[in-house]
Amino acid sequence: MTVAGPLAHAGHAAAGPPWFPLFPVALLAAGYVLAAVRDPRGWDHRRTASWLLGCALLAVAVGPLAQLADDPRGHMAQHLLLGMLAPLGLVLAAPVTLLLRVAPPPVRRAVGRLLRARPLHLLAHPVTAALLTTGGLALVLLTPLYVAAERQPVLHHAVHLHYLAAGYLFAWSLAGPDPAPRRPGLAVRIGALLGAAAGHAVLAKYLYAQAETLPPGLTGRDPEAFRSAAQLMYYGGDLAELLLAAALFASWYHARRPRPTHSVKRLVSPAGGSLTQTP
Repeated sequence: MTVAGPLAHAGHAAAGPPWFPLFPVALLAAGYVLAAVRDPRGWDHRRTASWLLGCALLAVAVGPLAQLADDPRGHMAQHLLLGMLAPLGLVLAAPVTLLLRVAPPPVRRAVGRLLRARPLHLLAHPVTAALLTTGGLALVLLTPLYVAAERQPVLHHAVHLHYLAAGYLFAWSLAGPDPAPRRPGLAVRIGALLGAAAGHAVLAKYLYAQAETLPPGLTGRDPEAFRSAAQLMYYGGDLAELLLAAALFASWYHARRPRPTHSVKRLVSPAGGSLTQTP
């Protein structure tokens, strides 16, 4: 299954020095750690570890794996890290809650308004997020976009950002500990997870069966390498699915437990309103 986003590939299109994509990853890691240190209540070290793990997976995806320009298996490993595994680690770190703890009141009010915005509710619905991830993956594999992204640096990096954003959105919509007003109930989230898993599995099998023609427009293809990549997508997706399912049920169980009156829900109501999470 997919927790997020389409097949990642660095290919030949990467512009600039090889270390350049690691710079924003380092900024993400450092910014989170600095915010955690500033938390007056003391931030959970497990959240920090989750964020750093997610950043480490991102670094592997945009660093060493990005050098495997001609290997579909390397591209598929990037997909698994950028679009599935790294987003889960980032989501479980609850970065929005941390921001609301350490940010000044104007920033907290702006974040509160954003979380209540209807467009975000639609975009972050589990079904919408599932369509963005599996649909994006199919778009890359079943159209000439795969080849185009290898040749055009801007498109290449834009696709990478989509992988990460879609993956984060999907994981957050299902199991994120951060506040998510109007989050659907458990049944809807499980249905979205199963639907995304089925779509990812079918696409992996189709890629395996059509390795001699997919992705379209590719020259000098190696069908056996694409079959190996399809197998990696299939079984790697299963692993990501199990991890996300575990996070989903853990968050549901945690939400059903009685909470003290000084819970995070009150903390994230900077505008005087109420940001509630449904189990």
